Amino acid sequence: MSNQSSNSFSSSVSYTSSSTSNNNGETTGYRSSHTTLATPSGTTVTSSSQNYGGPAVTETRHFDSQGRAVESSGNSSGRVIEDFSKEEQAKRDAEYEERIEEEYAKREGGA
Repeated sequence: MSNQSSNSFSSSVSYTSSSTSNNNGETTGYRSSHTTLATPSGTTVTSSSQNYGGPAVTETRHFDSQGRAVESSGNSSGRVIEDFSKEEQAKRDAEYEERIEEEYAKREGGA
């Protein structure tokens, strides 16, 4: 019978922040999300950000157990930045255009 113990752990920390304001009918804002997952083999840090009406951008970085950046295969910087789906962005763009058209119609009608 072996008397070996395993020291395995993982830890995760996440937070999200957002801010939106409306100035004279113009909405502006920003949101971000950060997640850190630490395991015995290393740490993964994921950050996402988005300006109101703009595309969301996600960046993921990996570090080994010694804290050194790990390069992703096919990406020399070890980081991945990508836009979220084009379909979602197209939907948001259409909604934005609709709101703008409604706002112009209100102003032209004197409402």
